[in-house]
Amino acid sequence: MPIPPPPLAKPSPESSSAPPAPRRNRRLDLIAVVTALALAVWVTSGLWGAPNQRAITVNSSDQALFEWLLAFGAHALTHGENPLLTYLMNVPDGVNLAVNTSITVYAVVFAPLTYLIGPPATFLVILTLNLAATALAWYWLLSRHLLRSPLAALIGGLFIGFAPGMVSHANAHLNWSAGWLVPILVWWVLRLRQPGRWLRNGLVLGVLIAVAFSIAAEGLFFTALALGVFCGVWALTPSRRAEVRAALPDFLRGLGIAGATAFVLLSYPLWLHFFGPQRFHGTGFDPIIHAEDIAAYGAFPQRSLAGALGWDTSLAPNPTEENSFLGIPLLLLTIGCFVLLWRHADAGRRATLRALGVTALTFTVLSWGPRMKIFGEHTDVPLPYALLGKLPVVNAALPSRLALVVAPLVGLLLAYAVDQLVANRPQRRPVRLGWAAAFALALIPLLPTPLLTVEREPIPRFITSGTWREYVSPGGVLTPLPLTLDVTPDGQRWQAYALSHRQGEFAIPSGFFLGPGGPDGRGRIGPVPRYTDAVLLRAAETGIVPTITNADRAEARADLRYWRVEVVVLADQVHGAKFPVHTEALRQTATELFGPPERVEDVWLWRVPPA
Repeated sequence: MPIPPPPLAKPSPESSSAPPAPRRNRRLDLIAVVTALALAVWVTSGLWGAPNQRAITVNSSDQALFEWLLAFGAHALTHGENPLLTYLMNVPDGVNLAVNTSITVYAVVFAPLTYLIGPPATFLVILTLNLAATALAWYWLLSRHLLRSPLAALIGGLFIGFAPGMVSHANAHLNWSAGWLVPILVWWVLRLRQPGRWLRNGLVLGVLIAVAFSIAAEGLFFTALALGVFCGVWALTPSRRAEVRAALPDFLRGLGIAGATAFVLLSYPLWLHFFGPQRFHGTGFDPIIHAEDIAAYGAFPQRSLAGALGWDTSLAPNPTEENSFLGIPLLLLTIGCFVLLWRHADAGRRATLRALGVTALTFTVLSWGPRMKIFGEHTDVPLPYALLGKLPVVNAALPSRLALVVAPLVGLLLAYAVDQLVANRPQRRPVRLGWAAAFALALIPLLPTPLLTVEREPIPRFITSGTWREYVSPGGVLTPLPLTLDVTPDGQRWQAYALSHRQGEFAIPSGFFLGPGGPDGRGRIGPVPRYTDAVLLRAAETGIVPTITNADRAEARADLRYWRVEVVVLADQVHGAKFPVHTEALRQTATELFGPPERVEDVWLWRVPPA
């Protein structure tokens, strides 16, 4: 159904009192750009001093993965390789990147920068630009097309761009922090209503859908769901039936063109996703664990002024998934803004407000997952997601992330309310001061603070000098110890360095990726463990050297043959994303399994004789 005009759009037959078109304010445009960039640099400031030596504390594994994706994407582009399927990880099965977060568009667009300054610095540039661009894209949509007041647009844009969920996902998620895609998609869906422009608008929207899929497929899916709920509620409003009937033919034609265009552009990625090798259904994460706590909506996030004062909670499954965390003051302010707008709205505008409210409520309830959870306590009370979560595609999403749809809707209500207050300035000074105080009390505690960072272990000189090429045949298999996983991501960091510095290719067994092998045919993180990687990981985590028998050694030799490993490497310093790695226990365990190592530059090395 066609998207309605916003509450403060140009007049329609049902709304003759609508305000004039938005005004452009170049000074405020400049303020918006400077403020958005300053806040983005502030949030990521812990990395800017030394991007190659520092990592995001709570999610260094995802950071290593995205750095690898940038390096591999650039390498695939310049070497004519498939950017969506690789055999450089998870030897011998490979990895289907179409069912992972492949960020293909970013990898291609930023390939020159990746080769120039390296994957870690390119990762930081994209992350910072994502945050700033999200705020500015929403400011553009609000100031140019929806609101009269540029100040209201600035408040709305900055809130949405640096909402708690956005700052939380700035902990290394290049896909979810790309929120700038949403207002652009929304605007082109709005344009499908234009008479006689359905072909052009449909083609552009189809390209935008393909780009969004190649950066943040899950976010694209949520955007489509939200637009579907919003449009459905709005179109069923009696006061809008005439407008719906008039716009529906062009809208449906444009939507059909957009779908066809996106399908053509995405036909190969979609085939890989649903029918390609190493595919799976569902996800490797538990939807009960990764569901939003009801109380989280009234809590404060960790990376905020309130969190710095100790008012944060631990209601999220991890610090990267604080998807709601709006705080009670903001919840109360949002209700107050809705009431204010409703009281001053005619029937046409109330249709839009009703659609916003229903959409926000729908995604709030769905974000609670299949069973109710409140203040950290899981209950047996079933919720609507228990039915929807079994559907294809839906079962691949995390319910808690549906809360990310709510924050932009809250931001829109805040912006509309400020626009209303500016246009109809309250005559009484106490009323004006009361609204200003309410906004301050709700938003100041949510001001973002910098992401936590930590110094990460350096890539060994054995890799950076290119010495590894003397021990590994072109495209051969090298494995670091412990084997590469989400908790021990060094192998992908080493690969990313080699690829981005044009040293050539080496493959690794295992890796941090989503692949098959989970319960009931669902996905899992990394490959199904074998004996050797399990025993080495246990030694790395516990510091305990196990008793190794000849049977264990035979099992290890069989695993190395299965992985086609040519050389096993242990660096002096190994990064553990969730625990400190006991390198000495790891070296002793490997020596018991593989025999005495040799020292090469700054690593211990075990050669594996051919079978």
